[in-house]
Amino acid sequence: MSSARGRTRVPVRSAAAVAAVVVAGGALTACGSGSDDSGDGTLTVWSMENQSDRVAAAQRIADQFTAQSGVKVKIVGLDEDQFSQLVTSAAAAGNLPDAVGGLSLTGVNEMAVNDLVDTDAAASVVKTLGANTFSARALQMDVSGGKQLAVPSDGWPQMLVYRKDLFAKAGLPAPDTFDKIRQAAQKLNSPEVAGISIATDPGDAFTQQTFEDFALGNGCQLVDQSGKVTLDSPACVHTFSLYNDLVHDYSVPGAQNVDSTRATYFAGKAAMTVWSSYLLPQLAGLQKDAAPSCPQCQADPSFLAKNTGFVTALKGPDGSAAQNFGELGSWVITQGDRSANAQKFVSYMLDQGYGGWLGLAPQGKIPARTGTATEPGKFTKEWASLPVGTDTKKPLSAVYPAEVIQSLQSSLDSFQQWGIQQGQGGLAGATLAELPVPKAVSAMSGGTVDPAGAAKQATAAVQDIQKSLK
Repeated sequence: MSSARGRTRVPVRSAAAVAAVVVAGGALTACGSGSDDSGDGTLTVWSMENQSDRVAAAQRIADQFTAQSGVKVKIVGLDEDQFSQLVTSAAAAGNLPDAVGGLSLTGVNEMAVNDLVDTDAAASVVKTLGANTFSARALQMDVSGGKQLAVPSDGWPQMLVYRKDLFAKAGLPAPDTFDKIRQAAQKLNSPEVAGISIATDPGDAFTQQTFEDFALGNGCQLVDQSGKVTLDSPACVHTFSLYNDLVHDYSVPGAQNVDSTRATYFAGKAAMTVWSSYLLPQLAGLQKDAAPSCPQCQADPSFLAKNTGFVTALKGPDGSAAQNFGELGSWVITQGDRSANAQKFVSYMLDQGYGGWLGLAPQGKIPARTGTATEPGKFTKEWASLPVGTDTKKPLSAVYPAEVIQSLQSSLDSFQQWGIQQGQGGLAGATLAELPVPKAVSAMSGGTVDPAGAAKQATAAVQDIQKSLK
């Protein structure tokens, strides 16, 4: 489901759990199916971009493909929160769509674990378009067991957002490491301006995404390569410790969530926060229902955009390289007799139709395919010129300096998500149903446990989830 902050990952079920879901035939009929009763070979394509205007825009792109190829396509918008139930229903009824667009990493892994993806078709699209035209990290995140599960399309990064003007006045460097973040939070914290506004809500996946952003940069992983839960490792305890210090000493009081962290920063009452790239149009005053309200913003709605810096990859003392949490949207091709035409359609959507697809929400669709063999930077250049905003529309490149645009474009090269590289995407997705890490963060924030205790609590909870999936 698309939201203001980006797309929340879908909980992934084990093969046994998926098989146990009751078939919801009525819901399936409402969303369409890959088994086309008309017999004219129409492709049914599910899109996770389910807002009515985006579905209509995607259908227009599909119609252009039809005019060129003669292959009819029906775009069906799907709420990602309902994806697990609907894909299970479709698989049981033999009515899978021919392709799925904008699917999260956990959604891709959910389909793959149940043998619902055509890995040969995905590999064929990558080969046709050219593997070297994609972000290497994005391609890697869609690979499991040497198989190309899906074709990466676009993504959004979680970012540490900070007030450049306050940092410059205090002589502080960009907060791209744990030490620099702690130093800045301490120096800039005051009764008027918090050092940082950071998520602690135990019931919000945003809290996990925020914590995971710090954790990945410090080498803290959900599991190791053997599948052992490692949230109690020294790297994770150190991450909980930094988070604890930031919450207790330098953040605003009370439980903080996706809306309150943004509101505090937009009011000019925090020197730092953590949010996704979906913040960019709002920060620039291009969306009235979520506009900056700081004192300086009254005279200049773009004040915060001009005075905000972005760190798209963090590094902690235990980490080997700067990393960041990011969500990847991919194209999945399912197995079936229309796979060849589905390949042609997905190739089109990552080539001639790519600009239109990215234009559905450029702030959350940073291209995973940078260009073509003959025009290497074609799509990143086009993306920067796509308009964003609702009430006022401007390209991101008209609001933010070139270094910000470049940092966003390269952010996909440092994307990670817990469990994906270890082949544990199912477990990673399932944790989002129970949210053990946000609950541990909340317990720590409330003083119930210390950082080591929070790490131990989260580890035990994830181990219980892991056992339930076997």
